[in-house]
Amino acid sequence: MRRIEITTRAVLSGLLVSGLLIAGAGAATAQETPVVIQNATVMTATNGTIQNGSVLFRDGKIVAVGQDISVPSGVTVIDATGKFVTPGIIDAHSHLAADAINEGSVTVSSMVRMEDVLNPTDISIYREAAGGVTVSHTMHGSANPIGGQNAIIKHRWGVTNAEDLLMENTIPTIKFALGENPKRSNFGGIPGIQARYPATRMGVMDVIRQAFVDTKKYQAEWQAYNDRVAAGDRNAIPPRRDLKLDPLVEVLEGTRIIHAHSYRADEILQLIRVAEEFGFKIGVFQHVLEGYRVADEIRDHGAMASTFSDWWAYKVEAYEAVPYNAAIMTDRGVIVSINSDSDEEARHLNQEAAKTMKWGGMTEDQALAMITINPAIQLRIEDRVGSIEVGKDADLVIWESYPLSSFAKARTTFVDGNIVFDIDRDMEMRAQMAAEKDQLKEMLGEAGDEDEATGESDSESARSSREGGTR
Repeated sequence: MRRIEITTRAVLSGLLVSGLLIAGAGAATAQETPVVIQNATVMTATNGTIQNGSVLFRDGKIVAVGQDISVPSGVTVIDATGKFVTPGIIDAHSHLAADAINEGSVTVSSMVRMEDVLNPTDISIYREAAGGVTVSHTMHGSANPIGGQNAIIKHRWGVTNAEDLLMENTIPTIKFALGENPKRSNFGGIPGIQARYPATRMGVMDVIRQAFVDTKKYQAEWQAYNDRVAAGDRNAIPPRRDLKLDPLVEVLEGTRIIHAHSYRADEILQLIRVAEEFGFKIGVFQHVLEGYRVADEIRDHGAMASTFSDWWAYKVEAYEAVPYNAAIMTDRGVIVSINSDSDEEARHLNQEAAKTMKWGGMTEDQALAMITINPAIQLRIEDRVGSIEVGKDADLVIWESYPLSSFAKARTTFVDGNIVFDIDRDMEMRAQMAAEKDQLKEMLGEAGDEDEATGESDSESARSSREGGTR
C-alpha cells in the first residue's frame, strides 16, 4: 500500500509513480490503479456528509464509501486530511468544446447534432475541470424555435478523438428556444435579404406547433408501414426518411428529452400548453428566469428547471428575474439546477450554487445538489454520476477547503477514476512552459546576435538573395 499526503508536489510525484493518469496523458483509458481517498470531509450530495471519510474507487467506479472501509493491498492512498471531497460538478447548460453553436438559417434544425462539431482540444475542458466540472451538457444554441441535438460529454482532457468525450449510453436531448432569440429581435437584418420567420412570440409557437403536426403525420405513416410489415405484407413501401422529424418522433415517444430556452412566465406557459396539446413533456426549462411566477405549473407539468444564480437584466426579457428564483422553485417542488451557459462561469459553479444559501436560505445539501445530483436527474444520468455512492462513476473532486465558499479551490479532479486536473501538476506544467519560453527567447537572441556579427543588414541580405537568384 502506498500512501500519498496531499502537499506541494506530492500528488505529482506520487501519482506519476503509481501509474495513475494525469491531465493530457490520455484520460479516456481505464483507471490503472485502485485509489482510496482517506481522512476527508466527504459531501456525498445524497446521503449527507461523512466526517473523516474515505472513498475507494477501482476501474473507474466507486466501490466503497464511509468512515471505516476495508482497503485492499496494492491501493494508492491519498491522505486528504483537512480537505473536502464532493461529486464532480455537472453543468446542465453548456456550449463547451463546440466548434459551432447555431444553425440559424432555418426555424427547425432538429437534424443537426452537436456531437458532429465537438473539439477535444478546447482548453476550456481543462479549465473547467480545474473548477471541479466533470460532466457538461453541450447544447445547440437558441436561434431556432426547435434547435439541434445536444451532447452530454465528460471532461476527459487529453483524448484526441472527439467521440471519446461523449458519455456513453445516455438518453438523447434536444434544444428548443422561446422569446427574443428565435424571433430574431436580437439579430440585425441583412440589407436586401428578407427576414427569417418568425418575428413574434406567437410565431415561435406556430413553428413548434406546425412541426409537431408534421411529426404526428410522419409518425402515423411509419406506424402504418410497420403494421403492414408485421402482418406479412411484402409489398409495403417505407415512407421517405426525414432527418428533421425523426428526433421529434422520439420526443413524442418519450425517448428524447426537451431542454427549452425560456425567460418569461407567459412563454413558459405557452410551451407547456403546446406540449400537452400534442401529448409530450418538456424535460427541463433552461434559464427560466421567471420560473418563480409559474413554479406550480412547471411542477404539475412534470418539468424541471435549470437557471442562473443571479444573472439578469442583460436584455429586456431578463429584467424581471430575482435572485430567489432557484429557491422559490425548489420550495414549490421543482427540481432545480444552477448552470453556467459560459465556459468562464462554469469554472466557479460551486460558488454560484452557494449563492442560493444567501438568496433563499437553501441548505448546504440543497445547494450542493443543484450542481451535482439535480443536473444528473435532469440529464437522466443520476444512476451513474451526481453523488458519491457505491457503483457510480468515480467522478470526484478534492477541494482545499469548504467547496461552497468563495475561497474554495479544487486540488484534484477525477473523471472515471483518472486525474484530469491536479494543481501540483498544473504548476509543474507552468514551470516547464516558462522554461521553454525562456529557451526560445535565448535561441532567438543568439540568432539575432549572429546576424549582427555578419555586418550585413537585412535589406542587404535580401538584395543579395534576389540578385543571386537571377544569375
